[in-house]
Amino acid sequence: MRHFISTLDWSREELEKILASASEHKRDRIRPLLVGKTIALVFFNPSLRTRTSFEIGIYQLGGHAVVLEPGKGAWPIEFREGAVMDGDAEEHVEEVARVLSRYCDMIAVRAFPKFQRWEEDRQDSVLGLFARYATVPVLNLETITHPCQELALMLTLRERLGTTDGKKFLLTWTYHPKPLNTAVANSALIIAAKFGFDVTLLCPTPEYTLDARYMDAARSLTESQGRSLTVTHDIATGYEGAHVVYAKSWGALPYFGRWQDEAPIREAHRHFIVDADKMQRTDRALFSHCLPLRRNVKATDEVVSAPYSLVIDEAENRLHVQKALMTTLLSAGKKVAS
Repeated sequence: MRHFISTLDWSREELEKILASASEHKRDRIRPLLVGKTIALVFFNPSLRTRTSFEIGIYQLGGHAVVLEPGKGAWPIEFREGAVMDGDAEEHVEEVARVLSRYCDMIAVRAFPKFQRWEEDRQDSVLGLFARYATVPVLNLETITHPCQELALMLTLRERLGTTDGKKFLLTWTYHPKPLNTAVANSALIIAAKFGFDVTLLCPTPEYTLDARYMDAARSLTESQGRSLTVTHDIATGYEGAHVVYAKSWGALPYFGRWQDEAPIREAHRHFIVDADKMQRTDRALFSHCLPLRRNVKATDEVVSAPYSLVIDEAENRLHVQKALMTTLLSAGKKVAS
């Protein structure tokens, strides 16, 4: 049995096989490979693409999805070990994960950080506890990383670029009226490094550099392939010669839980928006974003709707890579007794 928590746990060769499978699913969309199989989709946070693509994906494979929203249609869950459960939570994650493992063949979890203390959130404890107690594969639907989005991005880039090795990938911070999770930025950094890009991280100030866990991993991955990881705060340098521009907003980790202190920095860098003038500095780059995207805040209408924009292609490819992922995980081993 194997979980899909982070692509750091999977080699490039293994991920290549998943992408090849995704391409097969894209060519032949109705394939009854998981007839009678079930997946529990546990959402602690809202979703549009993730929920829709997983529900449709398992259906097209002949299986069934059960959607659970703890605190709404399902009981609130306790995650503290040794907790005296005299608060709102009605049951502990140990029972939840083990019971769902008896019912379902996979469990998928979406649980954003609480945005209070990064030292705690970076432990990814909700997902980690599901993985500890589950006896079936556990999938990450976005916590502090978003590995399913990584696969969709890479499938899309491979379709348009062919090879990714040696191309320049620009991950650029963009303004947003509120601070956001670093998950997609962490994931984009890792997958670009893993697939042989020269990676540039463009952000307003050093405070917006990503967590050392992902910076160090990306540096190691690029160096092992003779590539580079560059951090810059200069817009012209970042865009120059890029083959891919990937936009995302995220909060500065030193201000985690103190967002009003960060606000003046954010407000001073609205000009980081992706626009046509910046795209002209690139080497005819492709543009993408994970969605949802605030038009004319993160990127202009002209960029989002341009022929070089991949936002819709990437969103579609969520469906195909997740079907490949589910079939891969269930072919890797059978359930073990809880």
